Amino acid sequence: MSGDDVLDIDGAAQSGSGMIARQAVAYAAVTGRSIRVHDVRARRPHPGLRPQHLCAVEAVRALVGGTLEGAHLGSREFSFRPGGRRPRGLHRFDVGTAGSATALSLALLPVLTTAVEPVTLELVGGLFQDRAPSVLHLQHVLTRLLDRMGFAVTVTLVRPGYVPTGGGVMRLTTIPTTRLTPLVAERRAAVTGVWGIALASHLAERRVAARMAEAARRALAGAGHAAVLEEREDDTAPQAGACLALFADLSDGMRLGADRAGAPGRSAERIGATAARQLLDDVASGATLDRFASDQVVPFLSLAAGRSRVRLADVTDHVRTGLWLTDVFGLAAWNLADRVLTVDGRACE
Repeated sequence: MSGDDVLDIDGAAQSGSGMIARQAVAYAAVTGRSIRVHDVRARRPHPGLRPQHLCAVEAVRALVGGTLEGAHLGSREFSFRPGGRRPRGLHRFDVGTAGSATALSLALLPVLTTAVEPVTLELVGGLFQDRAPSVLHLQHVLTRLLDRMGFAVTVTLVRPGYVPTGGGVMRLTTIPTTRLTPLVAERRAAVTGVWGIALASHLAERRVAARMAEAARRALAGAGHAAVLEEREDDTAPQAGACLALFADLSDGMRLGADRAGAPGRSAERIGATAARQLLDDVASGATLDRFASDQVVPFLSLAAGRSRVRLADVTDHVRTGLWLTDVFGLAAWNLADRVLTVDGRACE
């Protein structure tokens, strides 16, 4: 693919992570811009497209049509010319490994804002792991934010999936929206309740769900919160695993979330205490978006018709990378100062 109309994107810029490839193809599909991404994941120990990134690129092409060149496992450069097709119907995408199916969903959701009829996606891969969003966070935090922006999304956990086996299944259903509306939540409201889900697969004898919940309750009680935690025992996952997700509901309808996945050598008590500390830190920061949602909403703020203004829990590399990519595509004007992010979406012009 060549020509002056192709937008050149440096995959080694900013975080140099796979997020650039995933988000770039999503923006290409939404804007109709042809792109070439080079130096893909150049700053990672194993550069190039990994299974989860390749699946995202191929899935976007499957939703909107077009031409994809150079995309294969390990490739450090690829090109994508999106077709004009609107997403529709039912699709199933399998990462094929324990690579994050939830990160895959973040590449597909912006594309689904262009659909003119309901779309259902079944995504297969890892659903609980470090350095990737938890399906429980998507289900209970991100979808709530998108609903406030006029985009109705339902996320269903069908079967848990953990590292290293994967095999988790999530279902994502969207209702068409005429346009995304801005998200305005600069002033943090009072916490009205704290709750969560302690999920463990094939670990009932070790009481992992109960122990995670007990540790989280103790830590949250120490900060004055009487948390209500649901303990779930699962026997459908391909392997043993666990995750604890915690949430703080605010009086204005906003919600903060934190979670921690199980891992070898990581005790249930440590999982509970760590997730609780994350949530308490984000609550104490006065943020209206938790540390995970802070970067997850950037594409949607950029595509919204008007001015959004939110207070972030943390300005991470993913936040900065996401904002940089909106500049590359000319999608929005933004300002970030003292963790307050203002985004003027180009959709209003």
